[in-house]
Amino acid sequence: MAKKIKVLIVDDASFMVKALRDILESDDEIEVVGSARNGQDALDKIPELQPDVVTLDVDMPVMDGVRAIRHIMIKCPIPIVMLSSLFSHGDITFEALRLGVVDFLPKPSGAISTDIHSQGHQIIDRVKIAAAENIRNVHRVKLNKVDVRDQLVERYGFQMLDHLVTIGTTLGGPNTVIRIMSELSPDLPMAVVAIQEIEPRILPAFVKEFNEYTAWKVEEGKEGTILEQGVCYVCSYSEPMIVQLNSNQEPCLMRGTNGKKPLNALFQSAADVFEQNTVGVLLTGVGNDGEEGFSHIKKKSGVTIAQNTETCVYPNLTQCAIEYGVVDFVANDGDLHSKIATVVNTDSDERVMNA
Repeated sequence: MAKKIKVLIVDDASFMVKALRDILESDDEIEVVGSARNGQDALDKIPELQPDVVTLDVDMPVMDGVRAIRHIMIKCPIPIVMLSSLFSHGDITFEALRLGVVDFLPKPSGAISTDIHSQGHQIIDRVKIAAAENIRNVHRVKLNKVDVRDQLVERYGFQMLDHLVTIGTTLGGPNTVIRIMSELSPDLPMAVVAIQEIEPRILPAFVKEFNEYTAWKVEEGKEGTILEQGVCYVCSYSEPMIVQLNSNQEPCLMRGTNGKKPLNALFQSAADVFEQNTVGVLLTGVGNDGEEGFSHIKKKSGVTIAQNTETCVYPNLTQCAIEYGVVDFVANDGDLHSKIATVVNTDSDERVMNA
């Protein structure tokens, strides 16, 4: 018999603990080994209970969820699934994802939720995925807030929109997207469209907070938005976007129709519009989405980059693309931003020389 996934529930609401226990133990592969009333209580119990996954609330007495993530990741790294009613607080969701939680799920109807059972399938799914996480590759992103007044030239200086960089990831990827955008220069002649696994209700607050920590302008990807240089458009994997030309022949975002493989759809649509000036980037993630899109980018003479599987939290996405033979460059987590800049600058320099 396969070993069960051991889960520790951390929540100060007894109703929520019971509801989560009922949900998780309805699955034969999961065992709830205990509960904790706050972050400090969890830290005390983890050495004894040895859970494989922790479900963590945010708003708790003594030690809240965000402080608990920092301590858990330093003292006893364990995959964490956040479950909170505070999903509209961008500072909390951004901080949790920056610190490397697997996912941040909103409680369905606030702190005193009566319909949490309707979200049961998603919670069970996230816990199972979390248990397979390569925790050694989870690293917090070190950031400082950006004063836009110091970045006026980079943020608002004129640059042509020559390239489109499309980034695709699923669970575990938001952390890496934050790292790339915090290290990538905003005065490159390009825009970025990133699809990542993030609950659509969380996305607006997350993006607003993200914008405070990078010299790039960060916006939520919305249907009809015309792409601009120096802007990073973040989209949810659940409500993805593709790239099209509008009636004025301007590149814009449109709602994607390929619900099963949104990364393929994004990469393919970008290559149809930007052709050889398309850069596809695949990051850590679960599933096999993206390799057909990469193939289309290469067919249009664009460039494809994959995160090194040895640095991935989940290697599936990049491994599939590498085995499919459609990856031009493989780069470690911390080198992705420089590889993107090199590709874009090289193409731009060659065009100037050939003009």
